[in-house]
Formats: sequence, C-alpha cells, structure tokens
Amino acid sequence: MKKVLFAAWLGVFMAMPSAQAQDNVPVNVLCSAGVDWCNHLAQLYTKQTGNAITLATKSTNEVLAQIAAERANPKTDVWFGGTGDPHLQAAEMGLLAEYKSDKLPQLHDWAQAQAKAANYQTVGIYLGPMGFSYNTELIVRKKLAVPQCWKDLLKPEYKGEIQMANPASSGTAYTAIATLVQIMGEEPAFAYLKKLHTNISQYTRSGSAPMKNAARGENTVGISFIADVVGEAVGGGFPIKFSVPCEGTGFEIGSMSIVKGARHLDAAKKFYEWALTVPAQNSGLDVKSYQIPALKAATTHPMMPKAAELKLINYDFVKYGAAATRTRLLARWQQEVNQ
Repeated sequence: MKKVLFAAWLGVFMAMPSAQAQDNVPVNVLCSAGVDWCNHLAQLYTKQTGNAITLATKSTNEVLAQIAAERANPKTDVWFGGTGDPHLQAAEMGLLAEYKSDKLPQLHDWAQAQAKAANYQTVGIYLGPMGFSYNTELIVRKKLAVPQCWKDLLKPEYKGEIQMANPASSGTAYTAIATLVQIMGEEPAFAYLKKLHTNISQYTRSGSAPMKNAARGENTVGISFIADVVGEAVGGGFPIKFSVPCEGTGFEIGSMSIVKGARHLDAAKKFYEWALTVPAQNSGLDVKSYQIPALKAATTHPMMPKAAELKLINYDFVKYGAAATRTRLLARWQQEVNQ
C-alpha cells in the first residue's frame, strides 16, 4: 500500500497554529483509481485548496473489506474511484453516508443515476467502457486475428494468450462477469466463462494488469477498460490498441463516497465538492487516465470514444451492485470456473 501525506502550506500553518491546525485536519482518502492519478489528485488538491490530505491506494474490493471491518470505528473519510458496484454494495451494507452535492445537475445523467441508485450515498465521477486490449506486434507475429467479439476469445488459437483479472480482488473482473451475465443470461455466461478459462494464462490481482502486461508483450490479449488502453498507448507509447465487443459491452461508473461515521466529515465534504470541479475532473488527463468524466464541462480525450458511439448494454447497477448478487456470482465463479 502506497501512502502519501500532503500537508498544506507550512508557512501559513505556523503563522496561525491553533486556528489553522483545527481547520486543516487532513481528509483521509482511500483511492481505487490508478495509482498515478490518485497521487496526482492528492497533490493537486493541496496545491489548489491549501487543505491537507492523507491518501492510500487500494483496489475496490480491498477498500470494501476495510471499511466493513472498521465500521464501528471508521478510519477513512472518503472513498474515491474504482468501479461503482462495490460502492453500491457498501451503500446497501450501511457503510456510507448520504450526501447530495449542489453540483449534481452539472453531471451527466449516468453519474446522477448512480447517485440516485444508492440513495445519494455515492456519486458517479467517471465512466469507463470495457473492451479488449491487444498487443499489435504480438497479434501480427503470432498470426492471430484481432478479437472483435466475446465469442472470439474462445477460439483455440487464443489458448494461453489471454489475461483477465481475478474477480475476488478486482472490480474490473466482476464488471466483466456481470456484463456477460446480462448479455447472455447466467447459465450461458458461466458456460462461456468455463470455456474461456482454458484460454486464460493468468488471473491477475489488479484490473489494469492484463492490459499493462499486453502492452509490454507479456501476454497478447487482456480484458480491460478502454481508458487504460488509451493511457498506455498515449502515455507510454506501447504497441497496444483496443477493440469493443460486437455483442455489446459493460462499463464501470467510477464512484466516490463519504464513509458513514467519518471522523473528519467537514474535510470529507470539502474534498468531495472539489472532486466535482473542472480541475479535479480533468486531472486524470495529466497522468494519462482517460475515463469519460462525469462533469459535463470537463474534457474527454479525443482518442476515447464517446459513450453514444459505443454499444453499451443497459447495465443494471442496482441488481449487480447488490451484495447478495455480487457475493453469489463471485462464489459461483470461484467454485465452477477457477478450479
């Protein structure tokens, strides 16, 4: 776990010790977005506001487990980023605080819908469509066709060429499972996942690892969020591209939540409101994080397709973000697929 503490302007703090020390209590943030974005966000927050922040990076499932374990004595104030399903599950479990920002009308409909689905205990902050990442050099060298559909991943020539994250630790992988269930139906989806298992070379811990490994030539194809692929191609210059499944695809709505019982509630609200401003929403671009921002006035990178151009499924975040559904599907995947 990487941890960074950003103190607000030391000179001002020393000049007004008692008042400033009281007003500038650090907000404790657990961040499930990319590590670079998380750290940049913390630095930018302190630079722009003068407010202090303590930030740690963890996967969505790790954060969910932590705030559940600490529910009697919360140590986290804000949970920023990561797929929205675990945020919805946390809301259902009574782990999050209701908070309705005045900025809600300035957000895209899908971000507002995420908030409404959780009774305003979370809010959408970015959208990330799911697709396939592939190494352009390996595809040619191994004489493989670019996968265009979910069914393509079952072809025998892809045996050992595909990576997917482990849904037990990755919200990205759970989104893939929930997507397939909604496209195919649960029984056909699990039959598909069992067949796909034979072509998987590794189930990685983090959701971005299959794409990063493909970019570096360690595997050929990854099941990934498209924004991560664009980031590696633009930011790293790696031979990596994406395709979007022809049958349709799911997506994440990255979310942000205030933890119920947060020790530093005022500080949490200040960070929450700042995170819905243009500078904060555009901050991902600075570190090659290219998700579609929730704020209508924010900027989307030109290499990212617009949501309206994609064949996005009507993803049921309420149903597939529910604790019972999520727990059942993950247990079934573990018992029937990951043997």
